[in-house]
Amino acid sequence: MIAGAEIVAAARGWLGTPYLHQASCRGGGTDCLGLLRGVWREVLGTEPAPIPAYTADWSEAEGREDLLAAARLWLLPAGDPAAGDVLLFRMRAGAVAKHLGIASDTGDAPRFIHAYSGHAVVETALSAPWRRRIAARFRFPERA
Repeated sequence: MIAGAEIVAAARGWLGTPYLHQASCRGGGTDCLGLLRGVWREVLGTEPAPIPAYTADWSEAEGREDLLAAARLWLLPAGDPAAGDVLLFRMRAGAVAKHLGIASDTGDAPRFIHAYSGHAVVETALSAPWRRRIAARFRFPERA
């Protein structure tokens, strides 16, 4: 398994990158999926598949779990929480999962890194409201 510290260090390199829907360019612009894609490229190399265009609502109107399905395809299920885990969030109860972050600390003051719409890539406290929104937790796969 890839060390969580390596994932967190790569993600922290994206801090301050402006939010830009469908982008994945460190320092230039990214969204939450773009952050995950960028960390993948930095740590694992080439992305496993091209990413089709997507809407900001992640097919919420249709109720399709596109982001969750993709995570299950390319990432590994996580056991106990660990730094470097990929966190998938539902922004409202019953809604599709449509936000991603990377756990940066799981101790007494858990934190995560994410590209936040209207802001930038930030490191945020994984407060109780955020923890309640976690729909799934994954890990990056092994290097090939």
